Amino acid sequence: MRWLTDSWYQSGTRYWLLLPLSWLYRLVIFCRRWAYRQNLLTKHTMPVPVIVVGNITVGGTGKTPFVIWLAQQLSQAGYKPGIISRGYGGASRKYPLEVTANSNAKQCGDEPVLIAKRTACPVVVNPDRPQAAIHLLSQHHCNVIISDDGMQHYALARDLEIVIIDGKRRFGNKQCLPVGPLREPLSRLNSVDLIIYNGSSDEHGHSMQLTPMQWINLHDETVTVPLSYFQHKEVHGVAGIGHPKRFFDSLTAHDIIVHPHDFADHHQYLPDDLRFYDDLPILMTEKDAVKCQSFAHKNMWYLPVEATLDSPVFPAIHQILKERSNG
Repeated sequence: MRWLTDSWYQSGTRYWLLLPLSWLYRLVIFCRRWAYRQNLLTKHTMPVPVIVVGNITVGGTGKTPFVIWLAQQLSQAGYKPGIISRGYGGASRKYPLEVTANSNAKQCGDEPVLIAKRTACPVVVNPDRPQAAIHLLSQHHCNVIISDDGMQHYALARDLEIVIIDGKRRFGNKQCLPVGPLREPLSRLNSVDLIIYNGSSDEHGHSMQLTPMQWINLHDETVTVPLSYFQHKEVHGVAGIGHPKRFFDSLTAHDIIVHPHDFADHHQYLPDDLRFYDDLPILMTEKDAVKCQSFAHKNMWYLPVEATLDSPVFPAIHQILKERSNG
């Protein structure tokens, strides 16, 4: 279906045959949200504040680095955050599932493992988000919950909504699924608390930049090299993320000669996927790395990124949490 997702970001695409499906989709999501507003569907309220970090488009927007940043900022401010996730790409038969830095990404999904590894916060995976939150609070002394994704999962009441937007691709053709990339109409942005643009700024939102750190050897993570190490060298680039081209473009921008290999988002790697029959280094994202650890060799490297936000972002989050906790 790559042709369809690519068409969302191309001008002049003939998509009118799919418009009735898009209208039906919009009607369903409108009725569903209306039902929650009218209390016709049950909404679960937690005894601690809930922050939902999500997006209104399909595909990667930089949500996971923001969740990591947010958890770290909350911890530094004295909060005890816990994180819940759907666990996309995981195949566990039992939920809720506690996730640690050493969990199997095949069971719980790649993003929860990465978040647990980078934040050291408790992480719970469950497709039923209210049940994930209930389990988290029953097992850990958390006083704030971060929901990784879940913007459209209204069964979990939330105190604060933060939307992450791809600053480059934005909203494509601005149509809802399946005609375009939107999970909800653009008007949904009028009801959220904060809008974060990954890679750019906007008068209606804040800016987030993802800064690459240093290359880490996947076989031996005590071995690191500077970002410039692969400059002017030929490598295999591997990315199974929402927007692989972003990773390949970042390598090219650092004067790395890249042979790109893109995979579907949340792809579960097998050793044969990365067998290229040469000795070139294999460079990947940190999200891919958590799924390749078991068969890593010394020629595999991954690149962590650090989220940097506008200075007013966390004070705004902190203020909203205080106001709604007191209210």
